[in-house]
Amino acid sequence: MGGLALLLLGIGLVLTLEGLAFALAPSRIEDALDLLRRLPAETRRNLGIAAAALGLALIWLARFLSA
Repeated sequence: MGGLALLLLGIGLVLTLEGLAFALAPSRIEDALDLLRRLPAETRRNLGIAAAALGLALIWLARFLSA
């Protein structure tokens, strides 16, 4: 799978999951956003870094396993 196809696949998966979350549980999304607002900025930053690192690790693992 080429780089562009992999990028489009990733974006499509994110949009699908995000869309399902908003469609199936909109009030839970509001609750989650309220929770995030109450967290200190440093905690939100650390969660973002951890999520990005996990995402990169999963991409690497997927590429490694498909090779």
